[in-house]
Amino acid sequence: MTDGNNEDFSRAMVVVAHADDAEWGCAGTVARWCAEGKHVVYVVCTDGSKGTSDPTISPDEVIASRRAEQEDAGRVLGLAHVVFLGYPDAYLQSNLELRKAITREIRRHRPDVLICMNPVRNLDGDGYIDHPDHFASGDAAMGAVYPSARDPLTFPELLTEEGLEPHKVREVWVMGRTEPDHFVDVTDHIETAVDALRAHRSQVDAAAADQYLRQWRRRDGPRIGVEYAEVFKRFRLG
Repeated sequence: MTDGNNEDFSRAMVVVAHADDAEWGCAGTVARWCAEGKHVVYVVCTDGSKGTSDPTISPDEVIASRRAEQEDAGRVLGLAHVVFLGYPDAYLQSNLELRKAITREIRRHRPDVLICMNPVRNLDGDGYIDHPDHFASGDAAMGAVYPSARDPLTFPELLTEEGLEPHKVREVWVMGRTEPDHFVDVTDHIETAVDALRAHRSQVDAAAADQYLRQWRRRDGPRIGVEYAEVFKRFRLG
């Protein structure tokens, strides 16, 4: 079990299914990385078009608001860029098309470390059964890291037609509480993380953002002797 101090890398990517997934899962870590001067890119797989319980709002309105909220959150954190792949919300599949799209962004932005969502349904707890888009995005992201982004003969048109050289990601961190073995101290960055989550105004109110983000990070902090921490399953790739 390790903590996240003194990470020796300069470029990172976070791949998630929806706008706000990264803020719920790893905003403290991202805030810390950005404060340390690391180049961090988000890749959001879906358009967020189902993210409302109000049937009077059109999907186009939902897409526009969720994209704007994610961009606002990115500015709070200090992201270098946010990529929106635009796949329909709630219908995401871990297929070759999605894997290629994520591979393209890995080769374009060349991260050393990539954070993704859990590629399998999380059965911890009894109040939430997880969203199928989440593990679809996680599975596709891990398949894009290995072997697609690394191998020149996988999606060769990315090289021959788009000039995107193969890239080897050094580490993958899976966010969430399933068998974590890597902890990041986010105590000094919890305020920024909360502010970033609050930017998703259509999805969470300010009080709930503050309450739950602090509560969940406080639960893991004592495991490494700090107030707030985020947890991951870490893969160091050879």
